[in-house]
Amino acid sequence: MSIDLTSKSNELKAAGIDILRVAYVDVLGIARSKDLLVSELARSAAHGPAFCQGVWITSTVGGVIESGHASLADGLPDLLTDIDWPTLRPIPWEPGVAIVIAHALDPDGTPNQVSPRTVLGNVLNEYKSLGLTPVAGPELEFYIAKLDEHGHFKRAIEKTGRVYMTGALVDPTGLFLSMLRNLGEFNIGTFAGNHEFSPSQYEINLWHSEAMDAADRTFLMKYAVKDIAARGGAYATFMGKPWNDEGGSGFHMHVSLVDKNGKNVMHAGSELSETTLHFIGGVIKHAPAMTALTNPTVNSYRRIRPDSLAPYRINWGFDNRSTYMRIPPERGEGTRIEVRVADGAANAYLVMAAIFAAGLDGIKKKITPPEPIAGWAYDDETAAVLPGTLAKALDELEANEVLKDALGELLFNSFIALKRDEVNRYNQHVSDWEITEYLEDF
Repeated sequence: MSIDLTSKSNELKAAGIDILRVAYVDVLGIARSKDLLVSELARSAAHGPAFCQGVWITSTVGGVIESGHASLADGLPDLLTDIDWPTLRPIPWEPGVAIVIAHALDPDGTPNQVSPRTVLGNVLNEYKSLGLTPVAGPELEFYIAKLDEHGHFKRAIEKTGRVYMTGALVDPTGLFLSMLRNLGEFNIGTFAGNHEFSPSQYEINLWHSEAMDAADRTFLMKYAVKDIAARGGAYATFMGKPWNDEGGSGFHMHVSLVDKNGKNVMHAGSELSETTLHFIGGVIKHAPAMTALTNPTVNSYRRIRPDSLAPYRINWGFDNRSTYMRIPPERGEGTRIEVRVADGAANAYLVMAAIFAAGLDGIKKKITPPEPIAGWAYDDETAAVLPGTLAKALDELEANEVLKDALGELLFNSFIALKRDEVNRYNQHVSDWEITEYLEDF
């Protein structure tokens, strides 16, 4: 349906909005955007706005990595965007500005297949053909950090033991409370938040919804938390394990499926349905390859360790927080699977695409899962261990035809190229640990 941009411009002006921030997610999960003057919207958004497709293969340090598509060899062609107007939200902490998510398009107007949002949509359409709708509920942890007098990052507070608390003892400047209030006004389904286990670690909770909407809201939540922190002179980080002496931050995903009538198909009375068991079987089968997407940085593998409260072995269990997949105790419409492996550095769209693609393969092929584990899951030596490095996870992903097909050739190649470059740069870097360990004695 076409939009009358002049009417939309007048509508935004009447609401006090003079800047429209058009945003989309890149392959790495980073928010890319352009600010449009609402007064010029009828012209600036009529055929775009346009971006450079080189953003798909731009690393975190600004390198443009050749991946065989829309990059240097192709002369860095345009990426067009089509504004998804229902995602528009005024930004409470930035008066006069509203943000909206855009569909990424190729110059011919077709969906851009390097876009993570497009790829997730492709996976969700596979479920639609089966009469099913995936539902997701994200849980993300993050740290708030500041710079010390030497320009090094440090945690904003250092007192340990303040687990699951709120108030001035864990939020002395009120920054976290400001985040929670602003996210509440941001209309992304925020309902609670608290200080987490480690000092200066926090969690903000979002309601569940259909998977694309959940991915959009996760994308906006991460953008908002980092933006509000920056305005407060601090840094919010969702990286898997930013500190040697404290725990990592997880991105737990609660997933379920509903039928055309909106009924949860994950349960059969008080038991799990066959659909659920096959979904679990698919995720178990593809877990090694999925790890490159759920844990996509070199740092991610500092968190995946035995006895870390992050998954280490590929197993599942009932209400067991030491497993790869946990089945929470609710049944009926509350029946769901909690996939606990991801960290916040992951791209929410790709995490969901991977989980639902793997689960779909399990449903279609009726893959039987192993028996659920009881007790401390790290001791379950019958279950395989997750890949221990990003390089090994990328090897698993490159060998997995199901996930390769789900991602599509273009996104797959771009992701692999970016991540192999990251591994290579890491392997060539001399770390502080090496200097401390070797310089004096050797």
